[in-house]
Amino acid sequence: MRCLSRKRICIAIVGVGLVYSIFCARLVDLQVFKHEEYAAIAAAKNSIRQVIQARRGVICDRSGEVLAANIPTRRVVADGSHVQDPVKLAQLAAPYLEMDAGELAAKLKTDRKYVVIKPEMDEEKATALRKEMQANGFRGLYFEPTSARIYPNGPMLAHVIGFLNHETVGIQGIEKTMEGYLHGRDGYRHIERDRTGREIVVYRGQEEAAENGARVELTIDMALQSIVEEEIENTFQELKPQSVVVILVRPQTGEVLAMANRPVFDLNAVSKAKPEEMKNRAIIDIVEPGSTFKIVAVGGGLNERTVRPDTQIFCENGSFFYGGRVLRDHHGYGNLSIHDILMKSSNIGSAKIAMKMGDQKYYEYVKRFGFGERSGINLPGEVAGIVHPPQRWSKLSITRIPMGHEVAITPLQVVMAMGVIANGGKLMRPQIIRSVKNDEGKELVSFKPEVIREAISPEAAHEVNLALIDVVGPKGTARLAKVEGFNVAGKTGTAQRVDPKGGYTPGKYVVSFCGYMPAEKPEFVVLVLVDDPQTSPGMNYGGLVAAPIFSRIAEKAARYLDLQPTVPPPAEIAQLGSPVERRSAQ
Repeated sequence: MRCLSRKRICIAIVGVGLVYSIFCARLVDLQVFKHEEYAAIAAAKNSIRQVIQARRGVICDRSGEVLAANIPTRRVVADGSHVQDPVKLAQLAAPYLEMDAGELAAKLKTDRKYVVIKPEMDEEKATALRKEMQANGFRGLYFEPTSARIYPNGPMLAHVIGFLNHETVGIQGIEKTMEGYLHGRDGYRHIERDRTGREIVVYRGQEEAAENGARVELTIDMALQSIVEEEIENTFQELKPQSVVVILVRPQTGEVLAMANRPVFDLNAVSKAKPEEMKNRAIIDIVEPGSTFKIVAVGGGLNERTVRPDTQIFCENGSFFYGGRVLRDHHGYGNLSIHDILMKSSNIGSAKIAMKMGDQKYYEYVKRFGFGERSGINLPGEVAGIVHPPQRWSKLSITRIPMGHEVAITPLQVVMAMGVIANGGKLMRPQIIRSVKNDEGKELVSFKPEVIREAISPEAAHEVNLALIDVVGPKGTARLAKVEGFNVAGKTGTAQRVDPKGGYTPGKYVVSFCGYMPAEKPEFVVLVLVDDPQTSPGMNYGGLVAAPIFSRIAEKAARYLDLQPTVPPPAEIAQLGSPVERRSAQ
């Protein structure tokens, strides 16, 4: 009997030990071998992958003035598992979130743990809503730190800076072309919350820090931009044109110091902008340039030595019959030198220079000056314009293209072509970005002046420069472009407005002036282009409309840049004689 009892005790002990061993083995299996599997399941049920938003890089001008920045805001998200009464919570939160209560309630009726309710919310409103929820015992809405893009200058430089879409991705201007650098790289963290919705910091999981966006510094000088903006706005209000474009460039480097368009829109109210206001006309509008294009024929002819500065060309007394049509000058001229053809803006003289060069060679110089190809500026949407090859020309083309007809070019191409004369013959690539740097100030991308090609020789450019100085002189077509104390060089342009349906619109013109100063050592080139200004009859010319606008911009720019006058006062000039006489004396 005693032996049987011992046997039963041993069996019980072994049984208990076996059961205990099984439980221990199972515990070891759960705690050790399947730890990661069950930890992942637990994390999936209780943790949230929270995005750590990278701070978007700022955009600034060449002096560091901020043009696009960020302000702290809150992203409102919901955890559906913490929302007990979606309808009541929605009624409470809707006024703060500026949402319809019914729409909000529908979003809150979810089992998902992470639902974005509002991408951006003002910090003060977020704090007020949080307090209101706590006071009423509601939970389920959480407020993550984020930021909103703001543009301190509103409409100023709007077409260059650009803006973001609802996913905070750049879709226009610098915001688009430099998106890869500005956006940065978002980070993330896995967090867990307790039943009240508070984060359990001790259980915070894997985390990867965000990499903030880079700082993009433009070549733009906001002081010069302000000068341009003031003049362009006054022009737009007074003359009520279809559009106005002004571009200011440093000819030696190709840096764009100012670029403005009208109409314009406010970067802080993009939703209210009209399509016509959002076009960067400096790079996407194409126009027939008119007489500013004559620098190509004169510069090319001099460079090829087809003509010399003193070559005399008979200008048919103002009426030249060729190819079955008559080409006319505004005034009738007999023999004119190459210098005077440009100074007096003779259509016939320019046509005859191109005819001496021949179709193919003249076309080559049109391309050398950068027409018919994209300039490569770091802005989206630039067009190449329209320049047909000689095999597509009519008999009249060789006489019409030299006066700026039968071609369609962008305002930026015009100002860069004038820069060829201003810098001694080099076509520069226009630069709009100066540098890109990270948070530590390390330069990520280098932007240096880039010569695309030598369009003409320095000697040819010098001769064209002398003629362009006299364009702004007493006998030229742009007397109103002069600036006291400086020699100004430039060329007017007047062209009939092209009708989208074909042909030209009667009585409507695109007028322009493109010039630079000081003519001896140019610091800037400025294009003023006005499309269909509302003027008195007989006043719709580049020399009467665009030239005075250039003069005001150039005078203020010279004062800002502290340029020293290069021309003696009027009394001293009278003693020295005319510009031509002074050059002859030299």
